[in-house]
Amino acid sequence: METCIPHGGYWTTPFAKWQGSLAHLHSMEFAAHVTRLALADRGLDGTQFDYGVLGMTIPQKSCFYGLPWLTAMAGMEHVAGPTVSQACATSARVMATASREIQAGMAECALAVTADRISNGPHLYYPDPLGPGGTGQTEDWVMSNFNQDPYVKCDMTRTAENCAEKWNISTAEQHEVVLRRYEQYQQALELQDGISFQQRYMLLPLQVPDKKYRKTRSTLTGDEGITATSERKMARLEPVQEGGTITYAGQTHPADGNAGMIITTADKARPLSSDPAIRIAIVAYGQAREEPAFMPAAPIPASRRALAQAGITIHDVKAVKSHNPFAVNDIIFAREMGIDVMTMNNYGCSLIWGHPQGPTGMRGVIELIEELILLGGGYGLFHGCAAGDSAMAVVIRVD
Repeated sequence: METCIPHGGYWTTPFAKWQGSLAHLHSMEFAAHVTRLALADRGLDGTQFDYGVLGMTIPQKSCFYGLPWLTAMAGMEHVAGPTVSQACATSARVMATASREIQAGMAECALAVTADRISNGPHLYYPDPLGPGGTGQTEDWVMSNFNQDPYVKCDMTRTAENCAEKWNISTAEQHEVVLRRYEQYQQALELQDGISFQQRYMLLPLQVPDKKYRKTRSTLTGDEGITATSERKMARLEPVQEGGTITYAGQTHPADGNAGMIITTADKARPLSSDPAIRIAIVAYGQAREEPAFMPAAPIPASRRALAQAGITIHDVKAVKSHNPFAVNDIIFAREMGIDVMTMNNYGCSLIWGHPQGPTGMRGVIELIEELILLGGGYGLFHGCAAGDSAMAVVIRVD
């Protein structure tokens, strides 16, 4: 049984730069606040939901209470469910968890929320009574894990350099893709019939509350932290790692934000939809793990599995969106799948609008849905790599 997403039953905040306008907000409290706003804007009161899934990757104070705390703060004390974390594949895992609960007949309508604040990550202390003098171990949750995979003992940029070397990808080729991705993002800001692409799904303008949610601290009219680029500017950049190919332009940046969507049965999707004539079906999922320290290559087998499960090929797909922490991701995917790298990621991608981890993939899927609607329907593929040289992929069909 295919699960469905009601048309318009999805939303995201603008994504804000690291240590930017959203850095002071507890990610779960802020996600509950945004969920309330989004549901009210759609004329929903929360009674529609009998299940929920929260995806997040950065611990926040009291996050032990997970999804039930978030739904209670959002005015849905009756909604329970799990909290899941799968690094950068968290959004796809949240969707899969909700879909399978519905397919198993254990729920009919799920609220899926993804939220992370990369800014001000926690500093953790792990007690060790048998350590020297009883001294424990410490970890900066964000920075320590950015800097080293505990299994392969390298940072994520090294995995991208390994792929660049294997597929013989130059800095110049990466920068060509970056220019195209920036151009595609700019198209999402242009007005068509009085509305931009981002206004189709994003809460704009977003009134950013203070920490106690009593006053408006600032207003976001779009993503914060987008860096304008040009061939001339990128030509001045040196590779991040000595002897490498990847510059700061060729990789994404950490960000803060959240996203949500409704996942339900086909019958329940129609009355919840802003346009019942549009049917959005989740067709298939795929997961894979690459050889150690080759993370950007993992979406290739994950996508092949999702496409096979859907019973289609890449050439049946009208639109492809990726979580591309590195430009290298898109280049090797396009080469291996036999498609044009410049036609992927229309209207934006995480390489440009940033990476708040948990919500990144959900925004990608939401943008994929809206692109398919503009194209008159068809199949779409979202994929993204994740820590541990893994990846997930999702096939969507819009009728």
